[in-house]
Amino acid sequence: MSIHMNRGEPPSPAAAPLSLDPQGITGDQVKELLRANDELKQLNSRLSDAQDKLMQSEKLASIGQLAAGVAHEINNPIGFIFSNFGTLERYLADLFEMLGAYEEAEAALAGTPTGERLKALRDKVELDFLKEDIPTLMSESKDGITRVRNIVQNLKDFSRVDTSQEWVVADLHHGLDSTLNIVNNEIKYKAEVVKAYGELPDIKCLPSELNQVFMNLLVNAAHAIQSERGTITIRTGTEGDRVWVEIEDNGAGIAKENLGRIFDPFFTTKPVGKGTGLGLSLSYGIVKKHFGQIDVFSEVGTGTRFRVTLPVHHPDKEA
Repeated sequence: MSIHMNRGEPPSPAAAPLSLDPQGITGDQVKELLRANDELKQLNSRLSDAQDKLMQSEKLASIGQLAAGVAHEINNPIGFIFSNFGTLERYLADLFEMLGAYEEAEAALAGTPTGERLKALRDKVELDFLKEDIPTLMSESKDGITRVRNIVQNLKDFSRVDTSQEWVVADLHHGLDSTLNIVNNEIKYKAEVVKAYGELPDIKCLPSELNQVFMNLLVNAAHAIQSERGTITIRTGTEGDRVWVEIEDNGAGIAKENLGRIFDPFFTTKPVGKGTGLGLSLSYGIVKKHFGQIDVFSEVGTGTRFRVTLPVHHPDKEA
């Protein structure tokens, strides 16, 4: 390599360090520089990880606000439809009572032109069938509206954007059931859900964040099932002053060499475009934020079991 300088001008003093004698650097100094370099790399990695998680957290918050807004807008028309169904049922009861009175009067009109016309009309409209089918249709429609209303309420419970981000005492079973309804479309075609709930006390937590953990674990369990139809089992229980929630699938399982990396940001075993690799990383952070732990047990070809263990009471941060 050649260095070009202007003739007649003395070399710049700043150029002098370029000719450092490598022999002037001791082995300890090299080790110190390498150690400092490693520390900087680790710090940069942590900062990048924190930024990614922050961005993902902001996205989740936005999605939660959007979901709650949509749920609120849907709730309004559902409310008056549900109310109208109640009124319609009362009207039909009155109409059927009046119709019964007319049917009793038909006997007195037998053999008359009016009686014949009424009989022909009864056969034409299939009155006996209508009297049986209308109540059934009303009942099914009301059940459908009730299910929609429950889904909307579960969506609001899941997002919980109407509550402040403060630690509250909550029922984990309620959170699990709400989350199951939200992710039902991801699961119902892939697996049967078996609930083996134990007795759980209410715990101090951030419900919306724990719901996010449950959602990630349930969706991952559904995606892990590669057979025509599998099983996802949800168990809950207590251990002293802690509670635990297990979500187990009988899917493909996780290879032993990947078990140590599944909580790393952006690590995923799913095909390209099928996952961001952030779900378990965020779940791990949320569980740690709740002073808990998340463990995984897996065997290839048998399935995977995640256990989330949480304290019942929120420990003092300073302690």
